[in-house]
Amino acid sequence: MDPAILFGLNSIFLGIGLAMDAFTVSVANGLSEPLMRKRKALFIAGVFAVFQGIMPLLGWLCVHTIVVFFREFEKWTPVIALVLLGIIGGKMLVEGIVNKKREEEKPRIGVLAILVQGVATSIDALSVGFTIAEYEPATAFICALIIASVTFLICLGGIAIGKKFGMNFSRAARIAGGAILIAIGIEIFIKGFFTF
Repeated sequence: MDPAILFGLNSIFLGIGLAMDAFTVSVANGLSEPLMRKRKALFIAGVFAVFQGIMPLLGWLCVHTIVVFFREFEKWTPVIALVLLGIIGGKMLVEGIVNKKREEEKPRIGVLAILVQGVATSIDALSVGFTIAEYEPATAFICALIIASVTFLICLGGIAIGKKFGMNFSRAARIAGGAILIAIGIEIFIKGFFTF
């Protein structure tokens, strides 16, 4: 097979694998904010895509510069992801359970929460820097660009799915969204715990 095609396929499949947590969080966001505007959906998918693209590049850079520090920091990434997603998910759960909002009120996901979600769902992608360590800088950048593009499309789909179901469940959808975020944080933590 042509090396360029193989590289493209590998990058796409890497992007799909890395985007699964971001996809699930996108579904949760759509569930919790079913009346979300297209512009906000594009912003959320864009944030996730940017972080999923940047993290492998940062990992690649660390491999080529400060490997010892990176290996030490990498041990803490599952804990960081659990804390960040736990805080956001817990907030959503509390809002869904405790706050008895009127039906016409629209729940909103803030910019800070979106940025934190972007970091939390992509922080494990730092380790991809090891898998692309042999790439030249331009090749690593193209790989990261493909990962970001795949993530963007997958997250848009996740938001659309969440919005569709969120319209039917209202408050329960916010509770489900919060529970999903906490579950993802736990899953990242457990995967990280058994890896190290």
